[in-house]
Amino acid sequence: RHRHKEKWAATAPRIPSTRLALHHFDTSYSLHLGAVWPSVRAGLLCEHKYGALLNNFAAADHVPQELELLNATDFVSEALQKAQQWQQGAAVGEAARACQESSGEGRSMTQAETSPLLCASISSKIKCYTFPRGDITRFCPARPDALGLLEYYLMDAASLLPVLALSVQPDDFVLDLCAAPGGKTLALLQTGFCGHLAANDVSVSRTKRLHQILHSYVPKEVRDTVSVTSYDGRDWDQVKGGTFHKVLVDVPCTTDRHSAMEEDNNIFHKRRTKERQMLPMLQLQLLMAGILAAKPGGEVVYSTCSLSPLQNESVVERALDIAEAQFNIRIQVEDLSHFRMLFQDTFSFFSDCRLGELVLPHLTANFGPMYFCKLRRM
Repeated sequence: RHRHKEKWAATAPRIPSTRLALHHFDTSYSLHLGAVWPSVRAGLLCEHKYGALLNNFAAADHVPQELELLNATDFVSEALQKAQQWQQGAAVGEAARACQESSGEGRSMTQAETSPLLCASISSKIKCYTFPRGDITRFCPARPDALGLLEYYLMDAASLLPVLALSVQPDDFVLDLCAAPGGKTLALLQTGFCGHLAANDVSVSRTKRLHQILHSYVPKEVRDTVSVTSYDGRDWDQVKGGTFHKVLVDVPCTTDRHSAMEEDNNIFHKRRTKERQMLPMLQLQLLMAGILAAKPGGEVVYSTCSLSPLQNESVVERALDIAEAQFNIRIQVEDLSHFRMLFQDTFSFFSDCRLGELVLPHLTANFGPMYFCKLRRM
């Protein structure tokens, strides 16, 4: 009668969060991704590949040549060259198509004909170097220039795609609603087009990291055009609704690569189950705030680093319904399929997204995951 029941919490082996994450991914993503899931899974569990985003504010004219000597190439300029080649091909094929039309045959728009639009939609000022497929060389840490600004920023190159999709134009007012730790904010500034950039993140500690990035890469006169805030992004429309030409909504998500590899700060920890289950609701609220922050005619890019359709297409679809039903706002989903054509040499894309585009991790091109979808507020 003096025996005590063992405390289960103290004696039961703790299942690692990474194993819980992988079990969840195996169950859901094997259905969603089908035959490509084993390949994607292997990519998630192997070393992440990075790109070097050149810092246009640093005195670093020598850096491109140094990176090219290492066999790295600027994937953005390569894509632009490809679009220009399509444009030249369009001129060659135009006479033949005119003959087809005169004989009564129908025609549809080709890659070549859309290429002027592609060139216009991608900022040539953003330069990001990557190593070729299958090359797992690592970039060296960036060095400071004479003024102390670092020469490049190492990031998942797929994280640039939402920024490129946003297509910032001269003097645009831009909102980065969930800005920390700051890679996409820095990329937005590299366009040189932001008339004003509002960089917001609800986490004060992560906002400190954002400030560090800005001080390490951006001169003071440019930093002065950036307002850094720590509002809850869900309430942004109450602060400055309907004022931005472009809005980036890069939401908190299950960060699949981190969840599969790292125990620290893992959202699959049992204590964070409720938080994880509530993610799609949080993402929807943030996307709605982003839509309401945009001017009529403004554009919103929604992005995650998750493979989950519940956090990706489903959130977008729900936002479209709510925008129309509750706010009488019509949203047009922009076609980003040209990104697949332009960047297929650098990234592996999922071919079956209902809305938007999804970069899949792959052993030869181990970027991502990165989902992005572009919306226009009508």
